[in-house]
Amino acid sequence: MSRTILYTYKNEEKTLAFSYRDFHSIHEAVAAHEGIDIREYLKMEQSIEAVSDTKTVRNYRDAHFKKLGFGKITLMPKENIGIGQKKKNS
Repeated sequence: MSRTILYTYKNEEKTLAFSYRDFHSIHEAVAAHEGIDIREYLKMEQSIEAVSDTKTVRNYRDAHFKKLGFGKITLMPKENIGIGQKKKNS
């Protein structure tokens, strides 16, 4: 199932369709969409994960993506639709 990423890149708000089938994280997806090669970052992130806690990894990721020009990166909240209900078109 596809989700939507809301993110800011160089002070411009953008959206992007996202699926875990194509990328491991929303950060990988936005970097690929903006044409940024993050292979070296991913190697370093993996090394940090091996020796540190998740907070350290998250801080490293956030600082790195801020340097690349990204602001907020988040998934748009899911709409919960009950069984047997259809999405209403406006």
